[in-house]
Amino acid sequence: MNFDKELDARGLNCPLPIIKTKKALNDLSSGQVLRVTSTDSGSVKDMEAFAKQTGNELLQSAEEGGSYVFLIKKK
Repeated sequence: MNFDKELDARGLNCPLPIIKTKKALNDLSSGQVLRVTSTDSGSVKDMEAFAKQTGNELLQSAEEGGSYVFLIKKK
């Protein structure tokens, strides 16, 4: 899937992946997609909750090679 910006949050622990995701989304326009890669297993539930709370759309949540990859569409 195509994305407009990528955030590498590997090696960061909660709450840093969410904080950096929020900042990265602020740089995007409505409808653009952010790809986030994280190694924090807690980020799976965190990203789901973050998307619900902010109104952004979690398009994809997957595990790839020991990392968690999320695609988030800005509202």
